[in-house]
Amino acid sequence: MQFVSVRNMARWVSSTGPEAVIAGMVDVLERDFRRWPDFERTPRLAAHSAVGVIELMPTTDGEQYGFKYVNGHPGNPAHGLQTVTAFGVLADVYTGYPTFLAEMTLLTALRTAATSGLAARWLAPPEARDGVMAMIGTGSQAEFQALGIRSQLGIHRLRVFDVDPAATSKFVRNLAPLGFEITVCASAAEAARGAQVVTTCTADKQNATVLHLDDIAPGVHVNAIGGDCPGKTELDPRILQAADVFVEHTEQTRVEGEIQHQPADFAVTELWQVIRGERAGRGSRTTVFDSVGFAIEDFSALTYVRDAVRDSAFAETIDLIAGPEDPKDLFGLLGAPVPIG
Repeated sequence: MQFVSVRNMARWVSSTGPEAVIAGMVDVLERDFRRWPDFERTPRLAAHSAVGVIELMPTTDGEQYGFKYVNGHPGNPAHGLQTVTAFGVLADVYTGYPTFLAEMTLLTALRTAATSGLAARWLAPPEARDGVMAMIGTGSQAEFQALGIRSQLGIHRLRVFDVDPAATSKFVRNLAPLGFEITVCASAAEAARGAQVVTTCTADKQNATVLHLDDIAPGVHVNAIGGDCPGKTELDPRILQAADVFVEHTEQTRVEGEIQHQPADFAVTELWQVIRGERAGRGSRTTVFDSVGFAIEDFSALTYVRDAVRDSAFAETIDLIAGPEDPKDLFGLLGAPVPIG
């Protein structure tokens, strides 16, 4: 089967350009969102602990099966480890044989940015094009988010805030050479001032309020991507109540997303319904994309990478699945066992 390692994923993204990769992934995501009903839609299987979560995210379109293994441990950076790590697999439904394996730590960041870009393509106000983006939280996802929004809206002016000055310095160091104009702000409210798109992406596993209703102008678009598990939110609930709220898979988002503390009948629209023309999208009100990540997005990302690196130096063949000449003689793979005694 084909395998893309961390090294080869980084080499491929660097050689193609991360913004170009994200833009291409947005198109593949939109294609798969248009055929959303064709997929099996199952909320992620999560094992929570006091320090983090380990999850499996499966789906199939009837032809291919895909899943991602992913963790989220906010305390990891204090030990020199990533908050999120992941890998993903595609398999042939008709044989059950896995066909593609890839690292998904980098790929998840790219996929998350592409999903935010897709939401902004459909939900951001017209004046957001070449406008201003506020980035609340400048951790490991932040650069990808900025590139994803720029790929769709042309935004190169950023207003940023993080409680960690080192994370902010890292963000500026990475993005300033890529043509972004970056203003470092003293608070989330200051960062959101004058922005047409606001992205919240903080890591603390708690019900926090990093963005208040009074911080944003009516009619902006908010990508809320940091709240992704029970007990973790970022937005003032009044923002949700004053906005049109869009989600990926309602059943999962009611457990993990910003809407987890809203009543069971709190109205939301799934983004695929907007893309298919079945529900209204952008109106005059503030829009919130309450994004927690969903398996179909990982499926899209894996198929995109598989097709992009096929027959290239960025993919390698690994011997993962046993293939005896006689499929009923698995023992024969051992050769001639050494007799005991």
